[in-house]
Amino acid sequence: MLFKSINYPVFILCLLLFASTGQAATTLVTVASDFTKPMTDIAEAFDKATGHHANLSFGSSGKSFAQIQNGAPFEVFLSANEKYPLELEKTGFAVADSHFVYAIGKLVLWSKMDNYVDNEGRILSTGGFKHIAIANPVHAPYGVAAKETMKSLGVFDKLQALLVEGENIAQTFQFVSTGNVELGFVAFAQVIDVSTGKIGSGSGWIVPDNLHSPFRQTAVLLKTGVENPAALALMDFLKSPTALAIIKKYGFGLPE
Repeated sequence: MLFKSINYPVFILCLLLFASTGQAATTLVTVASDFTKPMTDIAEAFDKATGHHANLSFGSSGKSFAQIQNGAPFEVFLSANEKYPLELEKTGFAVADSHFVYAIGKLVLWSKMDNYVDNEGRILSTGGFKHIAIANPVHAPYGVAAKETMKSLGVFDKLQALLVEGENIAQTFQFVSTGNVELGFVAFAQVIDVSTGKIGSGSGWIVPDNLHSPFRQTAVLLKTGVENPAALALMDFLKSPTALAIIKKYGFGLPE
């Protein structure tokens, strides 16, 4: 009588769900700070789609690169440039030929004040501000791009004494968003209104791509994650239509 009372389709489904949960794994991922918002959404979608989990750590790509070389247990690295993943493959910290471009980053000169930054960036030449924030170009790709932009416009020497450097692009954005610095070079994803695809508040200038080196944000599988099914699944998921839609929503260009 006991066995007749069991709803077998429901029972089988429960067994399958239990088995799926039992196979779930977690991967530790280090992510460029500019990709904080999209990667948070991607990790949530990844969890729902695969049952695997991604624990995320955000920071400058250069700092993550150094941490990986010093034995940090990250398994997947999402860098804001190609340089660091390629070097990790070359030196044996990452799986050979596992890298791919997951997004094309966009640089913005931004101020929290309305009508402060013009839509052509002329303020860099006309001045009138006391400080300008950039990410530290020693280890933050966005800082490198900001410096290249100012050099391309012929204003770097003039502005160098006014620079305030953030540890990464997240801290740089904090300097400007709190009003401690009048304007600064930040990531488009930090200021975008996803409902319109435009800068959501304050004023800003989306820097043309030809003023700095290509912003080919690159993912790589680290040797520590080669046997982790969650790490492998995440690398695949980053190329999925779901992930690409999220990446595009936050103003990044998509890889070709």
